[in-house]
Amino acid sequence: MILNDKQIIKLAEEHKMISPFVNKSVANGISHGVNPFGYDLRCGSEFKIFTNIKGATADPKNFSEDNFITVKDEDSILIPPNSFALAASLEYFKMPRNVTGLVTAKSTYARCGLGVPPTVLEAGWEGVLVLEFSNHTSNSIRLYANSGAAQILFFQGEQPEVSYADRDGKYQGQTGITLAKSK
Repeated sequence: MILNDKQIIKLAEEHKMISPFVNKSVANGISHGVNPFGYDLRCGSEFKIFTNIKGATADPKNFSEDNFITVKDEDSILIPPNSFALAASLEYFKMPRNVTGLVTAKSTYARCGLGVPPTVLEAGWEGVLVLEFSNHTSNSIRLYANSGAAQILFFQGEQPEVSYADRDGKYQGQTGITLAKSK
């Protein structure tokens, strides 16, 4: 079952599912905070912008900093055409054992051609969420720090046999922009 604003607020306040938590939709610029059936999260001011300047190959089993240019403490960045950037959420998540989140794009950015590939916040996972922003256009797209960046829909189900925490998932407790890694 998809969770509504009342259920999300309760989980955030009683179980620290989202921290810091904004218990209303704040429409200052690109909105963030709770909405009727989800939560609009923000990205911080550190970004890794994909580049092939050094001729690196994007290999998920051997991902390298050579694939990116790191930009810190900027109000916004430009994502080049047909490229992508990574950013970490401002929010820290502690997913209950019976709740899973699904990340999707915000319509404001999607209408500009900026996509957010679906990402799952698994039951039992906790950490800062690393977001990918994919520019599907032939133009650069501006992405703003400390502003609404993506939306999460939360789903509740029966308790699983094994949660992400139980299996000691490789991204458990991550902070900052964590690159792809194999265990």
